[in-house]
Amino acid sequence: MAGAGKITNIDPAYGIAGGEVVIDCAGFDTSDPSQCAVMIGESQAQIVALGPRRVLAVVPETKGGKVEVRLSSNDDLSEPGFLTVAKKLAGDLHPVANPAFDPDDGALFVTRSGSRGEELPVTLFRIDISGDVSEYSGDISNPTGIAFGPDGQMFVTSRLEGVVYKLTPFKDAIAFGRNLGVATGIAFDSHGLMYVGDRTGTIFKVNGIGEERVWTQIEPSVSAFHLAFGSDDSLYITGPTVTSFDSIWRINPDGDVDIFFKGLGRPQGLAFDRDGNLYVAAALRGRRGIVRISPDGSEAKLVVAGVNLVGLAFSAAGEMAVVSIDSVYSLSTKIKGTLLRG
Repeated sequence: MAGAGKITNIDPAYGIAGGEVVIDCAGFDTSDPSQCAVMIGESQAQIVALGPRRVLAVVPETKGGKVEVRLSSNDDLSEPGFLTVAKKLAGDLHPVANPAFDPDDGALFVTRSGSRGEELPVTLFRIDISGDVSEYSGDISNPTGIAFGPDGQMFVTSRLEGVVYKLTPFKDAIAFGRNLGVATGIAFDSHGLMYVGDRTGTIFKVNGIGEERVWTQIEPSVSAFHLAFGSDDSLYITGPTVTSFDSIWRINPDGDVDIFFKGLGRPQGLAFDRDGNLYVAAALRGRRGIVRISPDGSEAKLVVAGVNLVGLAFSAAGEMAVVSIDSVYSLSTKIKGTLLRG
């Protein structure tokens, strides 16, 4: 067998620049590490761990889409394996929660949230289906969660003000709900009722005219609450704490709270696909990216490698939008998201 050996598997199959992928191989000659390399697309990848049967490499900045992965040893190249790399849509942002797709035209909305109390001229951006980025609004201080209601109306939380804003077609931000604490996550149930998470631990239910009431209480979070409704009409919640073994909370329609899944590091934004799988920006067994959890919570697997990820959303066309602490990416996964809003 040639010195570069053979690639037998790449895990996960999707990656974002900075994420770590495991390359399983056979016959890779690593006797002289200085002569070994991993090529992902046209770029040489940083090698984190090297062995004749397994290599851990960092996805470099490269073109998006399906790219070749090759091992190199003493100038011998392996036959390619393949990795789908995310396309970077925009940088210099500061999302702190999920982005959101407009159900009417497929545009993606993402925030530049800033540090608490920081005043920025533009805090909400729109990315159309062609990838063009435009400034949308600067009226909301520290915008955090974004969700679309049953009628296609966009709502955005402000963690600074404890307010949910409604965005008009003229891009005006109108206060809709108040007194919501450190308002972060936002989601709608199948009946069109709004729920907002206050990171001190309170989950509010907000009616159609903006009146809020406390629905239930869970453990506080050090950063934000992220909310998503499942097909069972239960509310699923992540809220990072100081532990590396965090839970996903589940609250049924009666307000009963239980733990759906435990064992994630710093879980943040989450979204469901139409098969009931839950996707979470988190770390699983020391590997970071987007984690997929089965509908019954029995299985979890890293499906996208990435670092500093805070949220995701699925488009109607099967695109996965992923946001890090400063950028937004697109991955063609062909995964269809849930039809529920939020």
